[in-house]
Amino acid sequence: MSVLDRLKHAWNSFRSEDTKPVFRDYNLGYSSSYRPDRVRFSRGNEKSIVTAIYNKIAIDCSTVQLKHVRIDENERFVEELKTPLNECLKVEANKDQQSRAFIQDIVMSLFDEGAIAVVPIDTSSNITNGTFDIFSMRTAKILRWFPDYIEVEAYNDRKGFKETLIVPKKSTAIIENPHYAVMNEKNSVLQRLISKLNILDIIDEQSGSGKLDLIIQLPYIIKTDARRLQAENRRKDIETQLAGSKFGIAYTDGSEKITQLNRPVENNLLKQIEYLTSMLYGQLGINDAILDGSANEEVMLNYMNRTIEPIVAAITLEFSRKFLTKTARTQGQVVKYFNDPFRLVTVAKLAEVADKFTRNEIMSSNEIRQIIGMKPSPDPRADELRNKNLNEKAEEDSVESKEEKAQDPNKTSAEDGENQNG
Repeated sequence: MSVLDRLKHAWNSFRSEDTKPVFRDYNLGYSSSYRPDRVRFSRGNEKSIVTAIYNKIAIDCSTVQLKHVRIDENERFVEELKTPLNECLKVEANKDQQSRAFIQDIVMSLFDEGAIAVVPIDTSSNITNGTFDIFSMRTAKILRWFPDYIEVEAYNDRKGFKETLIVPKKSTAIIENPHYAVMNEKNSVLQRLISKLNILDIIDEQSGSGKLDLIIQLPYIIKTDARRLQAENRRKDIETQLAGSKFGIAYTDGSEKITQLNRPVENNLLKQIEYLTSMLYGQLGINDAILDGSANEEVMLNYMNRTIEPIVAAITLEFSRKFLTKTARTQGQVVKYFNDPFRLVTVAKLAEVADKFTRNEIMSSNEIRQIIGMKPSPDPRADELRNKNLNEKAEEDSVESKEEKAQDPNKTSAEDGENQNG
């Protein structure tokens, strides 16, 4: 671009009147001081430390890439399809969320609600017709269930707030948490853990509230109104001394006895929390090493297979069932998930893996370079599936020998017989 063209088309956000806040803001629509489409936890989840577990699993699920692809009759991957649905899964699900943020939204809402809906928003035709292209979609909360429809609450990105819709089940992806029995049932391990954690929070608030919880034993019997009034005045006097003292010190009579009640009470609440936490970790397939990032490959593989895979599989299967027609599925179209197997491999092990994969003609050199993050080599041989450790002449002789045996098997049998007689 020349200097004149740049000056002619130059634009600055701070100098333009279109971007300055003026009294015409009412034309921009509904406004909010926080992001209105963000996931808001409920049912006590927002007050518990289990949100860290939710967030960790949701982030790991979003790292698994979803694609609209075509498979052959043996369910093997053939090609990636360039469709609006694939654009939503890979790039932009809607105007507010890119693909990974959308998957994270689905998983976190799934953990909170137990079952959620993914509603097509912008489509090529009416979603009740059954055949349409999806250009954007949103995560929605299911309010009511009907035989063929569901009532959902979804964010309207044109108005800026959430609205209630009634959408058909056949065109809406309804995803249920695969770990529902562990996480969302009323008496499940996770719900019991949340209840215990909330009780522990209440006890901590009471301990830190500043109350002394004292019982004062006066040297006289309080039965008459005059004695009660005298005891009340004594109590107020001690309160005044403690409140007005710099270090919270008060004096009492030698005949008075004071008993403090807010001393630590021995209970097994903490042990119950530890037990429920370990049980939850075991049922979900996670541990402390996964949460703090120090897990090895075997632990992460177990975590991906037991925890992440069921969630991602539930999402992709429902997308294939509702967003692809029966004709499209017959043609081999499907929504599949792809996990990077080299993401947890160290550089030292990656070199060994690259050697084995190229030597056994599983991957080409350029495919290995792409995993490492290097640009492809322009050499045509870098895209060939062949063993680079063998001499090219030896490979050619081996290929010619195989071709001769295939063309004249009788000659080969005769030569083998002569060799044995000799």
